[in-house]
Amino acid sequence: MPKLKTRKCAAKRLKMTGTGKFRHNKAGASHILTKKSPKRKRRLHGDGEVSKAESRRIKAALPYGL
Repeated sequence: MPKLKTRKCAAKRLKMTGTGKFRHNKAGASHILTKKSPKRKRRLHGDGEVSKAESRRIKAALPYGL
């Protein structure tokens, strides 16, 4: 069996937790912040958790983890 290739786009955008779940950056926090409410901007802080439905695809894209 040849080695599997890692999807580099997924490797650069995701982090794996110690328990094997994946975290992602939330969209919409980088620019055009003047029209967004402070509550909305606070919710965009930190990482979001990847859903279970998406995590199966991500595990295929990252065969050796992160």
